[in-house]
Amino acid sequence: MPKGKPAGEDKRWCCLCAYDGTDFAGWQKQPNRRAIQDKIEEVLKEIFGSRVRTIGSGRTDAGVHAKGQVFHFDAPWTHPEQSLLQAMRVNFPEGVRPIKLRQVSGDFHSLYSATGKRYRYRACKGWAEPEIDRFVLSLKEKKPDLVRMKEGATFFVGEHNFSAFSASRGGEEKEDSKIRKVWKMDVFEEGVEVHFLVEGSGFLYKMVRSMVGALLDVGVGKIEPSEILDILNSKLRTERVVSAPAKGLCLEEVFYPENVL
Repeated sequence: MPKGKPAGEDKRWCCLCAYDGTDFAGWQKQPNRRAIQDKIEEVLKEIFGSRVRTIGSGRTDAGVHAKGQVFHFDAPWTHPEQSLLQAMRVNFPEGVRPIKLRQVSGDFHSLYSATGKRYRYRACKGWAEPEIDRFVLSLKEKKPDLVRMKEGATFFVGEHNFSAFSASRGGEEKEDSKIRKVWKMDVFEEGVEVHFLVEGSGFLYKMVRSMVGALLDVGVGKIEPSEILDILNSKLRTERVVSAPAKGLCLEEVFYPENVL
């Protein structure tokens, strides 16, 4: 496999990747270097012989998974695209897989060019089997009412201030605006699982997990469906909203104006 930094000008590469987030400290680089972005950049440094900076479509937090994370990087690869993809596949750590790779125009930006995202949260009725336990929330004794949750989900659709369904990252930077647009929030059963499928323009820290947590409370009668709107309108995060565990959440797709991959 070709290695070492090739001669030539940098080209912009766009990569679609998937990962099991269980054993990682989220997507974004961390001081402990246990983030997925850290591991990917280590591989790219090995391939190109110098540091390569990656930019992702957004963060996923510790324990959150992805089927459709997108990132881009600039590097002077002179061999076929497939050989670079193969080099990445061979060297990526266990649990992280590059799916597609394509050279894109220099004005493409994995974060700023994105127009929206789709997330899916999975919950298993009863106890999950061991082979899927890393990817779903086991409801165990809880039996949430699907009709109530579907009703509650309708209040999330639209453009709202989602402050009440977000959380602070502590000392890190804060989002300039808490207003986001959600155009789909579906709740449905699929076999022994309950799925929460949400699409929108973008999502705040812990926003999807907080929405799911609130809907699960609606399902078991802890709060009424209409209280979702009351909580939204309050614009205040309180103990009324509890985030669902990270392991049930997966970033499924990032939307772009054109089919970049």
